[in-house]
Amino acid sequence: MNSTAEFNDEDKSAESNRLLSPNQSSKSIELELEVAYESSDKIIIEDFDVESLNDYSIPGPFSWKKLWRFTGPGFLMSIAFLDPGNLEGDLQAGAIAGYSLLWLLLWATVMGLLIQLLSARIGVATGKHLAELCREEYPNWARYLLWIMAEIALIGADIQEVIGSAIAIQILSRGVLPLWVGVVITASDCFMFLFLENYGVRKLEGVFAVLIGTMAMSFAWMFADAKPSGKELLIGILVPKLSSKTIRQAVGVVGCVIMPHNVFLHSALVQSRKIDTNKKGQVQEAINYYSIESSLALLVSFMINLFVTTVFAKGFYGTKQASSIGLVNAGQYLEEKYGGGLLPILYIWGIGLLSAGQSSTITGTYAGQFIMGGFLDLRLKKWLRALITRSFAIVPTMIVALVFNTSEATLDVLNEWLNVLQSMQIPFALIPLLTLVAKEQVMASFRIGPILERISWTVAALVIVINGYLLFDFFVSEVKGFLFGSLVCVGTVLYVTFIVYLVTRDGTLSSTWSSLKSANSSICVGN
Repeated sequence: MNSTAEFNDEDKSAESNRLLSPNQSSKSIELELEVAYESSDKIIIEDFDVESLNDYSIPGPFSWKKLWRFTGPGFLMSIAFLDPGNLEGDLQAGAIAGYSLLWLLLWATVMGLLIQLLSARIGVATGKHLAELCREEYPNWARYLLWIMAEIALIGADIQEVIGSAIAIQILSRGVLPLWVGVVITASDCFMFLFLENYGVRKLEGVFAVLIGTMAMSFAWMFADAKPSGKELLIGILVPKLSSKTIRQAVGVVGCVIMPHNVFLHSALVQSRKIDTNKKGQVQEAINYYSIESSLALLVSFMINLFVTTVFAKGFYGTKQASSIGLVNAGQYLEEKYGGGLLPILYIWGIGLLSAGQSSTITGTYAGQFIMGGFLDLRLKKWLRALITRSFAIVPTMIVALVFNTSEATLDVLNEWLNVLQSMQIPFALIPLLTLVAKEQVMASFRIGPILERISWTVAALVIVINGYLLFDFFVSEVKGFLFGSLVCVGTVLYVTFIVYLVTRDGTLSSTWSSLKSANSSICVGN
């Protein structure tokens, strides 16, 4: 009797599923399985579904039309290279070091590109983003710790971005609107983001294209007004120079490039295109197009950062004001240096800064959705997840705006603490990414080879060491008192222990070196 009842129940269940429309069925499945994008939201790539083109084991021929369809995620990712924190690093590098750190800006962007390409690769090849993979690959205690670290990094970045937007609003209103009002206005971008999402991924990408274009035009206009030396600019890019006086700015240039939340974000953004991960040709083709698109996006971001650095290098290098320039007073110094004109440079700076702040806060909200949903496997509506993520950052930002509203010096100190906070989180994005992208059980045939694996770990180690220097230098100068010092020491031990666990888990380093050894042996045999 029981078996008959169960059989009847199964029949009823099958019948009810059959009667559901395809859209209802797919939506119910997607609610059960947490995904970055619903199938109905994904952009369809032409020719992917035409079986006569190839057998899907090799990529199809290059197509400009396809490249255009893939264009978008890389530009959203590139906004993290242009946020207010990066702009502050650029202006300080230019004012204090002149043109001498442009070569480092170039190579830091190249290192950032490598990391972001790996992030895109893991998202395309697996059909899952990095936060989801961490949830599946690590034990509960480790993935919760990784989630907390990612959220801390995101909150730190968001505070900088919101404060940057608020400063821009203060500049454009000529000081009429105080910092906290700017924070409230910027906080409302969450609702604009939710509104735009209803119109599809392509419309959202179009808005970001406008914001990036506004930044590019604003800072290019400033570049043209300042008329920096072309000869010194080329020497700065091509000839590496580093002195003891500019070491802090050099560390800042590298530290600003790799943002922890951006590593998680890019692996999710690439899933906005409809790709069948079971067809190797489609996956490889998507990886190829995303590589081109991301390279172009970071070329644009490099040029914008170059404009900002050279403007401040031309105007303030070697002056008394150089060491005191920050986001808050940069516009005032620019106005004093370059004057008014058809459109005063103060407002051009304000427009560019506002575009940077607004775009980066929206992508921060976007990243927060994926991080929270991926690590915790939350089955929440996207608007609710965005609202929760936004609240995490807005509450501390409002407190910061009220406390630090009256003092530029205290805002600069706050910015240093936030940079340190984000620097501390970098290993907890890079190590899982490099571990998983080289793992055959995760990536199958799309795992990176031993040479690229070695290069990637070298870049990651370099970034972690550079940021470690920043942390050491900061804590040596700021940590005072036995109790505080003891807490920092205990925290440091726990911090390093967790990093060692992530690196040595599954024999990551030993497998890396053994694969390199076997690769070198085969090369020798071949020769």
